Amino acid sequence: MATIKITQTGSPIRREKDQRATLIGLGLNKMHKTRELEDSPEVRGMIRKVQHMVSVEG
Repeated sequence: MATIKITQTGSPIRREKDQRATLIGLGLNKMHKTRELEDSPEVRGMIRKVQHMVSVEG
């Protein structure tokens, strides 16, 4: 399956709890941390929820 590279670019400080939880669910909890995840509808939905705090490649 295809993969997506996700990098956290924004801080979760002063964000809603569900957005913080979404970042943790994606495996991102520190600035500039990068994860490579499978390209699935579930992951795409999580990315869409925190799109203002992450950058996506691939």
